[in-house]
Amino acid sequence: MSVTNQIEGLREEGLKAIQHNFMTARLENLVNWSRARSCWPATFGLACCAIEMMATGAAHYDLARYGMEVFRASPRQADLMIVAGRVSQKMAPVLRQIYDQMMEPKWVISMGVCASSGGMFNNYAIVQGVDQVVPVDVYAPGCPPGPETLMHAIFTLHDRINSDPLLARQSSVADGGAANGAGLIVEQLDGQTATKTLRATAQLDSPQVATAQAENS
Repeated sequence: MSVTNQIEGLREEGLKAIQHNFMTARLENLVNWSRARSCWPATFGLACCAIEMMATGAAHYDLARYGMEVFRASPRQADLMIVAGRVSQKMAPVLRQIYDQMMEPKWVISMGVCASSGGMFNNYAIVQGVDQVVPVDVYAPGCPPGPETLMHAIFTLHDRINSDPLLARQSSVADGGAANGAGLIVEQLDGQTATKTLRATAQLDSPQVATAQAENS
């Protein structure tokens, strides 16, 4: 019986589901499983997307079910940054400093079109895509994306964490100084009009987005 099946059995039947008094698994799988189910987001709400992020953590959607009820005010106790809202040029250095203070391994979700591509704010004051400041693992579309879309992005990130080699991110940090984000784009699930494209046409040719599209196709 696989570890996943045993865990599902524990949820339904309790200790009676354990057929033996010990379980075996690869250390990598156990560590990735625990990382995916204990992501602590950093408190980083920048605009109206933050209201939807707070709603996701409230009682109706209840992120506590996934070990994520603790939004940390200290970056040194967080391993997930949800960039919720537009990023101004003045805020970009602050965002990068907070990201650098987070412990590895760490992940980033870009929530909403303003964070992902500048959105309607196509001007000199707003960063046209937070991936110019920090590496992004998952892009959540919408203006603003609802809790369903954010949770879909979180579950996509969980799947990514479960499949990542144990020391992959630490190795990339040692080699190049910063881990490369996965750049995955999720579907909008909150009932709003689907976003035609998450990023500007000129940015779709970037190697990171092209790689993500090739993996999803």
